[in-house]
Amino acid sequence: MDVGVIGTGIMGKNHARIYSELKNVNVLSVYDIDTESAQKVADQYDAEVYTSLKDLLEHSDAVNVCVPTQYHSKVVNQVFEMKKSVLIEKPICNTTVEARELMRNAPHGVLIGVGHIERFNPIITEIKKIMRKPLYIEMKRHNPASSRVTGSTVVEDLMIHDIDIMIHAFFLPPTEIHSTGNDDVRNVIMRCGSVPVSLSASRKSSKKIRTVYIEEEDFTIEGDFMSQEITIYSKPDRYDIEADRYVQENIIEKVLVNKSEPLKIELSAFIDCVKNNIQFPISPYQAIRNLEICERILGE
Repeated sequence: MDVGVIGTGIMGKNHARIYSELKNVNVLSVYDIDTESAQKVADQYDAEVYTSLKDLLEHSDAVNVCVPTQYHSKVVNQVFEMKKSVLIEKPICNTTVEARELMRNAPHGVLIGVGHIERFNPIITEIKKIMRKPLYIEMKRHNPASSRVTGSTVVEDLMIHDIDIMIHAFFLPPTEIHSTGNDDVRNVIMRCGSVPVSLSASRKSSKKIRTVYIEEEDFTIEGDFMSQEITIYSKPDRYDIEADRYVQENIIEKVLVNKSEPLKIELSAFIDCVKNNIQFPISPYQAIRNLEICERILGE
């Protein structure tokens, strides 16, 4: 299969890197309005470089759109005109109104997916197997400032990953939302059915944090998205008092996780879906739902 990457910034370069490693990709092509940037990526990953988007689309079976979010609608519409399968980096568009309008232009029979990468993190698959009846969930996603982010708040940039996991992987859509913060730091308390959920995201942290914490009646789950490690703390059969002090010796279990780069899993899944004509795990309508929650949070 011949694949094109549109946009050769940080994300586009990563997409090109992964595609250059996949055996089922025959020819990799790249395009960017910054021709020099596209040429550097092409040279690094043995890709064809095109100086027009139309030329790249004519020579690709499927493409990834990795341009800044404000240009998604314009670029994806050009992809639709050529009736090519497409994977759009998250968020799908700047607004839900723009995203719905874009989907009205989608041609029939073309595979369309959205790249919410953390859904492909191996710890999510394992946590779904373990989780039964959560009593409380907390997810943190804190980042140092990044020059790659333009025109979006921390909610669409970072928190949207955990929103996607909550409503489409853990199947806990919010019924109540309370939010505080600003464009760079945000804390959200949700009620998902009977489960209180806390989400926090920051672009001002000096420490990079990507964690999930789930309390259940008999055990607690801790997961780290970066190290791809999961720890389960189970309650003991009894508690003791020693020297007038409360003693609790939890049973601690490390879960075996088949560690892998989420982006490689995501792009491999996209190629397989295109080849086999099956729906990509994250549909445009799921991505629009994620954006709806972001807008509810920012409207608080």
